[in-house]
Amino acid sequence: LVASGQAISSEVVWNEGPNSATGGGLSAHFAVPAYQHNLQLPTATQPGRGLPDVAGDADPNTGYQVRVDGQNMVIGGTSAVAPLWAGLLALLNQKLPQPVGFLNPLLYGPLAGKGATHDIVSGTNGAFTAGPGWDACTGWGSPQGTALLAALQAGGPPA
Repeated sequence: LVASGQAISSEVVWNEGPNSATGGGLSAHFAVPAYQHNLQLPTATQPGRGLPDVAGDADPNTGYQVRVDGQNMVIGGTSAVAPLWAGLLALLNQKLPQPVGFLNPLLYGPLAGKGATHDIVSGTNGAFTAGPGWDACTGWGSPQGTALLAALQAGGPPA
């Protein structure tokens, strides 16, 4: 992640070698859900649910500043990105007339390609390569909170 002020100037798939890269791919345990039926999932002998749905800054060197036991540190990865998305959805719910609920059908449907996420189109996790739209490295990309709110307000969360 490279940012200037509050704007992202570039993002690439985090990959610093074995055990230091983003995951992603196809689930061996969960079938493709209805909201992913129109995706171009990677070819596999046993296709399953495509992962991830969304992304965030996974690199622990450029991630999120937190304070733990009186110590400042920077964290990244799922342990940082999942709470980031959860917090964002909580804030969005405060601004909307009704809660968003299960976001995935919206991400793969009416919000797809609407700028609600920053599409990460560069890099590889060793097994898959990022590209336009959903990919098995970064899903739909990292959050664009203001644009996500505007898209939800325009289309509204499901009833």
